[in-house]
Amino acid sequence: MQTSISTYSCNGDEQTWHTQKDPHHRASRLSDIILGGQDGLVNVLGVILGVAAATSDARIVLAAGMAATFAESVSMAAVAYTSTQAEHALYESEKGREHRHIQRVPALERDEIRKIYEKKGLNGALLEAVVETITRDPQVWVDVMMAEELKLAPVEKYGAPRAALIVGLAAIVGSFIPLLPFILFPVTSAIWLALVVSVLTLFAVGAYKARVTVGRVYRSGLEMAVIGTASALVGYAVGLFFRVPPTP
Repeated sequence: MQTSISTYSCNGDEQTWHTQKDPHHRASRLSDIILGGQDGLVNVLGVILGVAAATSDARIVLAAGMAATFAESVSMAAVAYTSTQAEHALYESEKGREHRHIQRVPALERDEIRKIYEKKGLNGALLEAVVETITRDPQVWVDVMMAEELKLAPVEKYGAPRAALIVGLAAIVGSFIPLLPFILFPVTSAIWLALVVSVLTLFAVGAYKARVTVGRVYRSGLEMAVIGTASALVGYAVGLFFRVPPTP
């Protein structure tokens, strides 16, 4: 029985489909944007709703929101910088260790390569040819061990500043989403508007993440929206506990 594999083409141009309709995405940049934006939005939303529940003074709410915005962005940028540096250091450390291993115990390392590709279904002469090809070049050998055995991907040496910049800017943008209603409207109206806008934004971000990665669009969007709502309710509840009664 013959089976056929259908291919998708956009106006007969498969290259256009491959590069425009269904392109690959840079996972690190997407995760940095989502990390910074979501963290900035959720944290600042919780802070300003808590402060707004405690006082109806718009200046105090805005002061707290602005302080949280820039403190959060600097903090998130610093975390992104140090964590990326740590990932780079770990990768280089393990890479150096693999180089030492293939120099001192090449037979054991060669056997590990053989086992890796045996699990992928290779055997016999083909397996030995693959092992011989990989272990012929020490750099290729180490790269395969890093990817297949240790499951580590290379981290760019200068990726830390870029990650810090992306996360920091995303945190600022995310933070201003719940803060903007308090700039434009009275505190009472801004509370509900900030909550609605933030929840819709989180839902949209979650849905977009599912579209470009994996997962169900509505489920991913709902998960992020629930996170924002939970944060807002916690912040609002704390603010109510410390509510300042209006001056007679």
